[in-house]
Amino acid sequence: MGFLIGFAAYFILINLIGFFAMGVDKRSALRGRRRIPEKSLMSIAIFFGAPGILLGMRHFRHKTKKPKFTYGVPLIFAAEILVIVFFIIW
Repeated sequence: MGFLIGFAAYFILINLIGFFAMGVDKRSALRGRRRIPEKSLMSIAIFFGAPGILLGMRHFRHKTKKPKFTYGVPLIFAAEILVIVFFIIW
């Protein structure tokens, strides 16, 4: 049970980070400032932050024309769902 609570807390935190990272990157892009590297955003998505990145993409209308994000992040999200379901069943 402790693992479940810890994972839930991590999941919420990483997704909040992903969502706000997309907002910060969009704001930086609009202002011509230093950006968050795509590699960092994708890393957040890979470590169970894909839902936050997806919500950030839609909310901030950011990275929506980049195939790496429009196809890659949903695929990562689907894989994360499969991993979570696997561990719940197992």
